[in-house]
Amino acid sequence: MKVQAHIGLVRILKAEGVEWVSLFPSSGINTPCGEEGINNLMMRNERFGVAVADGFSRVSNRKQFGVCTVQGGLNAAGVQYAYGAIAQAYEDSTPLLCITDGIHTPITGVKSYDITEAFKSVTKWTGYINKPHRIPEFMTRAYTCLRTGKPGPILLQIPRDLDEYDELMFPYEPPMGWRQQGDPRDVEIAVRSLLSAKKPMIYAGQGIFYADACEELLQFAELIQAPVLTTLKGKSAFPEDNPLSIGVKGAPAELFLHSSDLILALGCSLSPGRRYGGFAHQIPETKRSDLIPANARKKIIQCTIDDTAVNRYYQVDHAILGDIKLVLKQLIAAVKKQAESIQRRELLDEIGDAKKKHMKKFLPFMTSNDKPINPYRVYWELMNTIDLNNSFVTHDSGSTREQLATVYEAHIPHGFMGWGRVSTLGFGLGAAIGAKLAFPQRQVVNVAGDAAIGYQLGDYEALVRNRIGITTIHINNSGFAGYGPGFWGPGRNPYVADVTPSSIQNMAKSVEALGEYAERVENPDEIAPALKRAFKENESGKPAYLEIICSQYPVSAPWLVK
Repeated sequence: MKVQAHIGLVRILKAEGVEWVSLFPSSGINTPCGEEGINNLMMRNERFGVAVADGFSRVSNRKQFGVCTVQGGLNAAGVQYAYGAIAQAYEDSTPLLCITDGIHTPITGVKSYDITEAFKSVTKWTGYINKPHRIPEFMTRAYTCLRTGKPGPILLQIPRDLDEYDELMFPYEPPMGWRQQGDPRDVEIAVRSLLSAKKPMIYAGQGIFYADACEELLQFAELIQAPVLTTLKGKSAFPEDNPLSIGVKGAPAELFLHSSDLILALGCSLSPGRRYGGFAHQIPETKRSDLIPANARKKIIQCTIDDTAVNRYYQVDHAILGDIKLVLKQLIAAVKKQAESIQRRELLDEIGDAKKKHMKKFLPFMTSNDKPINPYRVYWELMNTIDLNNSFVTHDSGSTREQLATVYEAHIPHGFMGWGRVSTLGFGLGAAIGAKLAFPQRQVVNVAGDAAIGYQLGDYEALVRNRIGITTIHINNSGFAGYGPGFWGPGRNPYVADVTPSSIQNMAKSVEALGEYAERVENPDEIAPALKRAFKENESGKPAYLEIICSQYPVSAPWLVK
């Protein structure tokens, strides 16, 4: 039975369980999606369309994938605008599918913007479908790439002028994803080193999520009695209320990074990140690409699915290549064979003392009654108001990321999304929308600063139109905090630090005019009641916005994290 090419592609999406595509018009695939019953979830620009698909993929543990569409072809303005979002997905290893128009087949080869060449460096694979009957072939390859190996975005181009093909002659069968165990010899060596170490620690990344291995990580950590530090993107892969958790940043992290004699990296690349320091921890006394100190005594064992991550920045002592869920099962079995029980009697006390030290630094700021409001007070009220066992919280670039991720305690997998290997301002809203689509019963919150709000404003209309009940917390400190001078020093960019102050500009009224529930909060005691009102509005599908008038506060001053 013959079917028009675009309809055939959409039917393949339906076979893969796709219920919606995020987009901004126009693309040749959008109308066929509507005709075949896939919801066109329209955002207000292409970058956010990609961001929604990205956020959905990040919380779906590689069981489902976000799909987005953007304008391409000869007038490739849409896919050009989406480039930054796809680049972020590539840097953060997000498996999503982006579909765009290809150049019309009769004029391929005519000099024009080359989508394939432009996106080679920021996609796992990009393909141009030149014949209608090749649609099942290309979609099979796309979903194989999404399910197998290192995660990354896929870009498919489909020209609008493709004709029909016969579905019976060229059927589509959803492909499997392939996973591999670690080499048993590598597992044996790793366990031997682990059991002989005096003070091992686990450094877990977002690979734990994509392998759906949170339960195995918890079981393994408790078996070997090792503290667990997560990367920013791995935050919430391990419950931070567990006695073995040392969070993602702060005094506990610094203590064990220095005192441990073996780092077991699970599902993380160990790359230095967007800058040295910060959430991309420097592991001391190790051999690095930029420094090989004489006292490089600390061992590193890296377990990853990505062979290009091994010895990329740190020179590791040993590696296990394989799917981290399968590797963890191997490690658990091997440890049980060699050790009946592991007792580190003083470890929990040491972790507990480090956490108390960490909290002692921050508690005065989190309980501050200052006006303008200290942003840490906002995070404190959020943690004490939201249901930590049925919620999702994310941040945006800059101060909100550094501050919130340092103090927020995540209890459940995907209770918090950290991101930012490369930082695309405004992404937090797209991530929150994607998470709400994946977890419709959870309370979803997006925390953003002044810079990010400027990127997000247009898409608040999309929240209202699509009845996406999430809450945005705007940390409004009338500037780009840390850029200008303050008690933290001269600032990084003092000449571009100021924006229109909240005394002149009322963002809550602007957002209310767009149809959202909106409040301005200026008193710290009003934060919790405002959050409760916002969450109540979310229950009926109404998005909410809280503009909280805050002071400018240092992102992560040395006296706060050590």
